[in-house]
Amino acid sequence: MKDGPLKPDQRQSASLIVIGAGAAGLFGAIACAEANPNASIHIFEAGREPLAKVRISGGGRCNVTHHCFDPAVLVTHYPRGSNALRGPFSRFQPQDTVAWFEQRGVQLKTEADGRMFPTTDDSGTIVDCLLGEARRLGIRVYTGQAIREAIRPGIAQIQPDDAGFGLTTRAGAEWRCDHLLLATGSSPNGYRLALKLGHDLVPPVPSLFTFNVPDPALRELAGVSVETVQLSLALDDAPTLTQSGPLLITHWGVSGPAVLKLSAYGAVALHHQRYRATLTVNWLPALKPDQVRQKLLTLKQEQGKRQVAAFSPFPELSRRLWQYLAQHRANLGTKLNWADLSKAQLQALVNELTRGDYAIAGKGVFKDEFVTCGGIPLAEVNFKTLESRRCPGLYLAGEVLNIDGVTGGFNFQNAWTTGYLAGQAIAAARV
Repeated sequence: MKDGPLKPDQRQSASLIVIGAGAAGLFGAIACAEANPNASIHIFEAGREPLAKVRISGGGRCNVTHHCFDPAVLVTHYPRGSNALRGPFSRFQPQDTVAWFEQRGVQLKTEADGRMFPTTDDSGTIVDCLLGEARRLGIRVYTGQAIREAIRPGIAQIQPDDAGFGLTTRAGAEWRCDHLLLATGSSPNGYRLALKLGHDLVPPVPSLFTFNVPDPALRELAGVSVETVQLSLALDDAPTLTQSGPLLITHWGVSGPAVLKLSAYGAVALHHQRYRATLTVNWLPALKPDQVRQKLLTLKQEQGKRQVAAFSPFPELSRRLWQYLAQHRANLGTKLNWADLSKAQLQALVNELTRGDYAIAGKGVFKDEFVTCGGIPLAEVNFKTLESRRCPGLYLAGEVLNIDGVTGGFNFQNAWTTGYLAGQAIAAARV
């Protein structure tokens, strides 16, 4: 849904202007319009299309939320913002998101890992639902319309008798509004507007990224995955971080849910370290090191004439991965028989299977659907209403706040929750 561009000589006003037509912005505008049908609501989006991240998320399927309906557990999936979200999640959580979409004809399904997608496996279903609701409620959406300036009495230079906010688009059109919802995600322009309206900024850095591991032999295994590994990340000025879950070997290093979660919790420290760190991998977390050693000793006794690299004795590890660990990591070569395995070689193999160290030399390619940490400090926002404590009448929702979740639908849930509660609060403020 796109409304035409505004002419520079137009002077218009609105009850509410939303900057940013992403998940938080659209959802906030809809919540406000439903609670107050008389409100005049306009959304300004700098990009060419609304809901661009929603459309490409989840490989085009849109991971709407996560099947975690306990707010106390839900907040544990947010490296930053967990305490601030406790109250909001008690009022609007994933269960409410599921109900909201179902009431509008969109059914969601839960996958084995708890992620929830539309049953159509098509993000267009979510986009069409949100834009359809906005259209039905009379919300105007302007694309390709970046806001150049946003000012408010007492915050910036504007006539003292002017009420609300004064906004100017990049094309020169001027607007006035009673309330302003900033839902610009990690856009630098959104941060710039917030700073001019009196806020501070926690410098944004990437979160949810993959690890670059400069090991050619490992990269030759691109596409190999392991269902469950345990990862540990040693950091210079922070405690060692650990995560468990699936791991995927790629052409540049390692990825998968376990890596992405670890990157989220280590995002700030890794940024300071220029993405150089040591990653320790336990490929067999279900077994203790002594159990792994005993398994290898049994093979040494029972399969002495067989070559160590001939097959993987652990079903969790593919033959290619086993050969890599035995030949390249434990340096056992290709011809060594089990009977000839020395105590030192046995210990080297146990170490590589249970606590192998890998040098991280950077992060993987940053993707549009991934998120950043940093943003508006949470102490500057009232999380009962999402209204700014620095600038009355300004509300903030979504990723513009210093909140980020791990992979699995948690970042979208932050957008739905904060957008919905902001919209409700704006409506109650008699927009």
